[in-house]
Amino acid sequence: MSVSPAAVGASEPVATPNSASDPAPHSTPASAPHSSPTQAELLGFVRRTASDAELIASLPLDPEGRTWVRLEGPGGSEAWLIGWPPGTGTGWHDHSDSVGAFVTAAGELKEHSLAVRLPADGWKTLELADDVDRSRRLPAGKGRSFGRHHVHEVLNESTDLHAISVHAYYPPLPQMRRFSRSGPILRLEQVERPEDWQ
Repeated sequence: MSVSPAAVGASEPVATPNSASDPAPHSTPASAPHSSPTQAELLGFVRRTASDAELIASLPLDPEGRTWVRLEGPGGSEAWLIGWPPGTGTGWHDHSDSVGAFVTAAGELKEHSLAVRLPADGWKTLELADDVDRSRRLPAGKGRSFGRHHVHEVLNESTDLHAISVHAYYPPLPQMRRFSRSGPILRLEQVERPEDWQ
């Protein structure tokens, strides 16, 4: 498994600058044809990677902000090892047309998600129904996969312990929508594309 240098301080895994030895973040070599990885395959990959104690211990942790290292995911997927200081989180977001999976490797994360598919575009504010909220605790070794347009936020609610997790997405993230939430009101705040992360 190859890793690139760690980056520090953003709110979601973003592409680190390429070096001569790193493949382009959103392309696959023409000489390496592959089939698209399924959600189950991505979940298997993040589980295996999360059990690699040496890799997990190699992630630099920062008390002020999240840290991450880009990994080589299966079948051209985008993968990340992420460190979460106490009290940090992603905010509400989705992953557009990508499917994905993540597993907690150390500590514990909490995921809040919405059991609803949001419209692709043409809206700024939505009122959510009462029964769409889901929450789950993900201690070390636990994780989940998700389909396209999955809306969630991930948090390290600990007051004193870092958490570490492994994430994979396919296709590599074409865009992410970021949302704010006030009670049942979800507001689209911004759309980020790969060029915004580089």
